[in-house]
Amino acid sequence: MIGIVDYGMGNLYSLSQALKRLEQSYIISDDPGELDTTDGLILPGVGAFKDAMGLLKEKHLSDYLSRCAQTKPLLGICLGMQLLFDESEEGVLTKGLGLIPGRIFRFPGVTNEGVRYKVPHMGWNTLTFVNSQSALIQGLEPNYAYFVHSYYADLKNSNTLIAVADYYGHVPAIVGKGLVFGTQFHPEKSGVFGQALLKNYLRLVSQIDDSCSCGEEKC
Repeated sequence: MIGIVDYGMGNLYSLSQALKRLEQSYIISDDPGELDTTDGLILPGVGAFKDAMGLLKEKHLSDYLSRCAQTKPLLGICLGMQLLFDESEEGVLTKGLGLIPGRIFRFPGVTNEGVRYKVPHMGWNTLTFVNSQSALIQGLEPNYAYFVHSYYADLKNSNTLIAVADYYGHVPAIVGKGLVFGTQFHPEKSGVFGQALLKNYLRLVSQIDDSCSCGEEKC
């Protein structure tokens, strides 16, 4: 069972439809008790970092996810990926979940040479794999993925980088640390490649012996 974390700012429909196509059982919930019954979690997100962190804290999900990530696979998508990092400069400096070292910055919209480019980064872009050993991309070939974002992750540790996209410089597209993974693009909207990546995540979830629940009394 997969738990889709519903904190009020995620594209739940397209993600749930992608899981249905993969014949994967899931629940959509903002209740840590319900999410604790699942084998893996997906954290989607559309909107502003500060608002999202506020809602996660209000629903007692931020501490829960931080505990849970030690024993249960967690996949962040788009804003959900950015929330995995230490902090974001979107609006005002805001602390994130702190599961992957780094900070979120806005695309400047102009290169060092003075060439202006469009922000947000929107549309299809080709990935380049950096760590082909990651379970998330095992057996996959680099392909197109669908992006919609105005902010990007600046990684503190290069070993957390799995794949990049080229948008006026290398943009982290897939990241991972331990059981925590993130995709800056939307796999649920990225066609056959996105479905294959989600299938890899589900396979990883099935391989983890989750011997500890993530409730406060147990972890």
